[in-house]
Amino acid sequence: MLGIERPIVQGPFGGAYSTTRLAAAVSNSGGLGSFGMHRLSPSEILETASSIRKLTSRPFGLNLWVSNHDEGGAHPSREALLRMRDALRPYYTELGIDPPEPESKTVFDFEEQARAIIEARPAVFSFIFGIPSRDIIAACKRAGIIMAASATTVDEARALEQAGVDVIVASGSEAGGHRPSFLASAEDSLTGTMSLTPQVAGAVEIPVIAAGGIADARGVAAAMALGAQAAQIGTAFLACEESGAPALHRDLLFDPAAHRTALSRVYTGRLARAVFNRLPNDLRGAPLLPYPAQLWTMSPLHEAALQKGRADLMSLWSGQSASLLRHRTVESLMATLP
Repeated sequence: MLGIERPIVQGPFGGAYSTTRLAAAVSNSGGLGSFGMHRLSPSEILETASSIRKLTSRPFGLNLWVSNHDEGGAHPSREALLRMRDALRPYYTELGIDPPEPESKTVFDFEEQARAIIEARPAVFSFIFGIPSRDIIAACKRAGIIMAASATTVDEARALEQAGVDVIVASGSEAGGHRPSFLASAEDSLTGTMSLTPQVAGAVEIPVIAAGGIADARGVAAAMALGAQAAQIGTAFLACEESGAPALHRDLLFDPAAHRTALSRVYTGRLARAVFNRLPNDLRGAPLLPYPAQLWTMSPLHEAALQKGRADLMSLWSGQSASLLRHRTVESLMATLP
């Protein structure tokens, strides 16, 4: 269905973590490379898709967030931004710099972004955090674009199948990054991959891709044994030099410190898994903002900490299987996978 040679899907990261080089490298190795587009404008989506096509003639996927802001998150008050900025002031003092002025950024319209992806015509349009409108789904079908959507529960998988999606990505709670739940809270949708995959495979008639905690050939084999037709791998590709993760982040994924991860809303306002550091505990009780306003206030601290080499003050996305990582390039990683 996907036009790929091997049952390997690269998890789409988004932000600066996705790169055209990474997506093309995975596709050129026989898997499905992916690129997270949720923070790009429609014109940037078209430009990026064109850039990927210059690097590979094979199928690739583009990803969006159906729900790309929470209530109050797209247009926060200056007062709310200042309160959160002030909660971060001790960290800036520790880094020896002044806190920056609060800044709101553009939240792009999902429908407009989706229309750009349909115009770009990737092999796969994947999405998380909800179900697109009937018009978008119908347009994808007319364009011959395969739709893959993430589900964190059986109920979400059934809803996606009923809406006309072609492939379900069963996203277990072991996965790094954001928990893409949409029917219940993320905190109430934390089924692990080993339990979720066979339940979803038994509940829907369409193909299933297992995701979450899969980092090597053993994980892929386990996913297939549980009823999945492919495995989505995120952290192991994030650790590769082709990804957009800073070198400090990539190196830390091979460090014993990455063996411990935590789910927190501190980093962006939405529940996400990252390497455990000071921030989730220190900021417990802080005036967290809804997504993406919380991300906007945390990003300058992340960048300042990166410049100072301070991993304890950064968002370091990782799944629970970082201790299994062995490879630093897409070529070497793919050589070990089925």
